[in-house]
Parts: sequence; C-alpha cells; structure tokens
Amino acid sequence: MPRAGLTSDRVTRAAADLADEVGLDAVTLTALAASFGVAVPSLYTHVRNPADVRTRVALLALEETADLAAEALAGVSGRDALAALGRVWRTYARRHPGRYAATRLPLDSDTALRSAGPRHAELTRAVLRGYRLDASDETHAVRLLGATFHGYAALDAAGAFGHGTAVPTSDETWERVLDGLDTLIRSWETS
Repeated sequence: MPRAGLTSDRVTRAAADLADEVGLDAVTLTALAASFGVAVPSLYTHVRNPADVRTRVALLALEETADLAAEALAGVSGRDALAALGRVWRTYARRHPGRYAATRLPLDSDTALRSAGPRHAELTRAVLRGYRLDASDETHAVRLLGATFHGYAALDAAGAFGHGTAVPTSDETWERVLDGLDTLIRSWETS
C-alpha cells in the first residue's frame, strides 16, 4: 500500500529540489527517502529505481523550461527572441543547477518523444522564424543555438566567467555572443 502523502509527483519534485541543493549525481534513493522520513522501500511504489528518478527530474525540468521559454518568446522576434531564449537557459541553470543538469540527460527515444523536448525544438524554430532560412539552415541554426546557449549557461552557472574582477563581465560577453549569433544567422538568410 502506498505511504500516505507520497505520490510520484511529490517524489519527483522532492528529487528535483534535492538535485538543485546537492547536485543531480548526489540524488540517491536513500537521500530522497530521508527527505520524506521514510524507508527506501516506501519509494518503490512511486519510482522504479535511481535512473527513473533522474528521468523524472529531466522530464520535469524540460517541461518547466519549455513553459518559461514560451512565455519569454511571446511577442518577440529576431535578436530579441535569441536573447529571450538564451536568458531562459542562463537563468534556469543558475537558479536550478540540478534540474538544469537533468535537461542534458539522454532519454530513450519513446521518452524523448513524450517529453517537452519536441516542444523545445519548436520553440527554437519559432525564434528562427524571424530569419529567412531554408530548412537545412534552420536545422543547423537550431543546433548552433542549443550548443551555444547550453554551453554558455553551464559555464556561466559554474562561475567559469567570473574569475576575480573579470572585465568584461559575463553579461557583456553574453551580449556580444547574441550579436554574433544574430549576425551569423542573418548571413545564412535566403532571398
């Protein structure tokens, strides 16, 4: 019988909060059970194993970031849309480092298709509608934006750009990155 008060959703959210606090790799069933004051076997009604917990955190984080991106992209296009989408990832990586790490986990193809991953791809393609790209270049640009945004967000959240009194600041560099992306993608435009 399931323990009163525990649900799959509560266990997933607790795992996500724990991941943000101690890091995704430190989320264990033992630590998760301790956060609820239960024994590990009590969790097995709600999650299958540690890999299932990580997958659930990834799905939650992908859903959260897709919602944030959709909201940020409403009514903007071109460079402003690039900035809005990039800001979602930079902010999320800083505020939710464990959840952010989970968004990078590989998912099996069925889980990936049911996740918010396809929604992320469509949101990124929506950013690119402000540019006149053919289908092939649009795919290249989706990959470029993903690599750039996630690389920058991960390094920035880890403090890699803030050594001492770094000048220019990470935010100043970020603006230059956005300018560079905008210029590059515009150079791919078809007439």
